[in-house]
Amino acid sequence: MTDTASSETALRPVTPVRFAIAMIALAMGGFAIGTTEFVTMGVLPEIAEGVGVGTSTAGHLISAYAVGVVVGVPILSFFVAHLPRKGLLLSLMAAYALFNLLSAAAVDYHMLLVARFLDGLPHGAYFGVASIVATSMAAPKHRGRAVALVMLGLSVANVIGVPFATWLGQSAGWRAPYAAAAGLALLTVLLVQLSVPHFPGDPNATGRSEAGRFFTNKQVWLTMLAGAIGFGGMFAAYSYIAPIVTDTAGLAGGAVPWFVFAFGTGMVVGTWIAGELARWSVMGSLLASSLGMVAVLTLFWLVAPAGWWLAPVAFLTTAIASVLVINLQVRLMDVADDAVTLGAAMNHASLNIANALGAFAGGLALDVWSVREAPLVGAGLAAAGMLVLLWSTSIHRRRA
Repeated sequence: MTDTASSETALRPVTPVRFAIAMIALAMGGFAIGTTEFVTMGVLPEIAEGVGVGTSTAGHLISAYAVGVVVGVPILSFFVAHLPRKGLLLSLMAAYALFNLLSAAAVDYHMLLVARFLDGLPHGAYFGVASIVATSMAAPKHRGRAVALVMLGLSVANVIGVPFATWLGQSAGWRAPYAAAAGLALLTVLLVQLSVPHFPGDPNATGRSEAGRFFTNKQVWLTMLAGAIGFGGMFAAYSYIAPIVTDTAGLAGGAVPWFVFAFGTGMVVGTWIAGELARWSVMGSLLASSLGMVAVLTLFWLVAPAGWWLAPVAFLTTAIASVLVINLQVRLMDVADDAVTLGAAMNHASLNIANALGAFAGGLALDVWSVREAPLVGAGLAAAGMLVLLWSTSIHRRRA
């Protein structure tokens, strides 16, 4: 960890009980964000009908959120590097609640599009600051576990929050999930206020100095590139799970939610395992999970026509991908040196680029061959990401 984070730990030791309660509060923010980010996909037809546009046009709402994440990370990090961490968490989650309420109150498509973009802005910054706070409260050997606990809320959201919010949107109207997400964000504000200790920012840090150190660091660029390409392999398969299940596996449409559930449970299990593996070796975990991604996505392609046998492969896909994500977060925080705020947050910008890249690459496979080949294209992306990590490792060893 950086000197800044270490000094924060020394300034504010916490008891095990307070650490556990604070981690629940931070994970609740991840749960709120995860529920909001993915529920739009589940109620897209209802949204399209509600604002009077086609489903394909409504799909731009998903892209608007992702663009907000990518734009928000460097902009917010530029201005908040010196501010106290707890105040940042409260402000970011309050803004998240406000923009979700704006989404719920949107009177037309264009207002909703702007609201979804604004809602994406605090996403990466929240996870970045929450990761800094979590690792500052944890012992150095448990840094990976602390980051995993923060991200666990995002994983659990895919198992519980998103299915429930989708049901709510189908039952009570598309505005209801956004209003519920605003409630979760406000609950996070309350829990953070009550449980997270005060952590000062770095008074010597400025956005310009952090950006200068961060974006001139070759290891930073290699780590983000590995995430944007390698993690994109998972999205090449995940984005097209519905047609893969129905067209390639030959199952009924009612089977799709079970495969989504398998993806979600894989995220939860993989996130927990990632925290333990980070204690062994962050870079070793990255290389092993990248190789595992290549293998499991190739297996995904092979097993796709085998019906329900594909479900455990879907579970393994997100389990291994989650190990990659958590260790990318820790790695980026390590190589960012003193630009810790920007380093902790930029991983989420990288992952949202992976989302777009994976969906685009999988779509090309669908257009050129068939939807079955989307996971195979994903395996190629995972292999490319592994090559970037090997490049990063060789540079690190030479310098060491």
